[in-house]
Amino acid sequence: MTTEHFDIIVIGTGGVGSSALFHSAKRGAKVLGLDRFPPAHDRGSSHGQTRLIRQAYFEHPDYVPLLLRAYELWEELQSGFEEQLYFETGVLEAGPVDGELVPGVLQSAAEHDLDVEHLTPHEAHARWPQYWIPEHYGVVFERRAGFLMVERCVQAHLDGAIQAGATIRTGVEVQGWQPFGSHPQQGYAVTVDGQLITADKLIITAGAWSPTLLPDIAGKFQILRKPLHWFTADENTYGTDTGCPSFLFEVPEGHFYGFTAHDGRGVKAAKHSGGGVVADPLNVDRSLDESERGEVQNFLRRYLPDVDADSPEDHTVCMYTMSPDSHFVIDRLKLFPGVAFACGLSGHGFKFTSAIGELLALLALDENVPYQLELFAADRFESG
Repeated sequence: MTTEHFDIIVIGTGGVGSSALFHSAKRGAKVLGLDRFPPAHDRGSSHGQTRLIRQAYFEHPDYVPLLLRAYELWEELQSGFEEQLYFETGVLEAGPVDGELVPGVLQSAAEHDLDVEHLTPHEAHARWPQYWIPEHYGVVFERRAGFLMVERCVQAHLDGAIQAGATIRTGVEVQGWQPFGSHPQQGYAVTVDGQLITADKLIITAGAWSPTLLPDIAGKFQILRKPLHWFTADENTYGTDTGCPSFLFEVPEGHFYGFTAHDGRGVKAAKHSGGGVVADPLNVDRSLDESERGEVQNFLRRYLPDVDADSPEDHTVCMYTMSPDSHFVIDRLKLFPGVAFACGLSGHGFKFTSAIGELLALLALDENVPYQLELFAADRFESG
């Protein structure tokens, strides 16, 4: 029996995998992408219309170089895709002056000389009366920020990958992978619907399914169920074209974020912190939980008072794959250096996917990586 062979197999073609597929094919590799679900699907973490993108990263300043590259790559991707991928609304961020959000934004902005305005709540309200901010809060505004159209971005990467010669197969199940031959450098075999397909290198970008494919690493992770909600809002007040920014707030109830009204769907808002644990990503509960929506409604009533929080328009559910420290894992497997992977993006990874996909292609093809990756190393979980 003849077994198909590729230079690279990418397992999972969502946000990161579609980008890895694109960047691998663009570099001339014979590459195959595999996914259980259709292109730009709604069964994982990369769906729900929009995702924030921002530069002054409060989570850690070491993310910023990867973010700046992501911005460049999103612009390049846009040049070959008809529909708009990125809307630069700016992002308004508010929270306690001694909290996590505002000090973190200011630290990243200072270390990387980023364009961020530091405002008082009064100044912010005078400019954007759509928002109410407590007098004792700190406020920052990032002009070079906004949102990405998530399904469009995935589709644009997949379209570009096909144009560059990639093969994509969806509706197939990957049962596992293993090295073949007497040495890992000889390649890897992937079992797909009971059949073997081989490749010189693997890229694993399986999101919530990572624990089954990377059990020694992703087995430490937790999958969370995350609902997203849309509410009626006057597009003359909260519309994308009005100058109203998207937002990220740190409040006593947690971190909440959202987007200006777009495509007639109203204002989208969600709680970033918290979330119920998912035992099986194939069977995540996608029904509406009134208590979860109630948390978002209470936030909107207080901080975005002109949104009609009593008139919900839509909701959906995605998943976060949380690493133990909420930082990404982007690395090669120690025992199998031909396997590059990204996992544990912890609910804040989509904005990076253009750059993470390129990074994984560089790792798989043994090309120079122009980033410091210590923050993302898998072995940081080994001690203890």
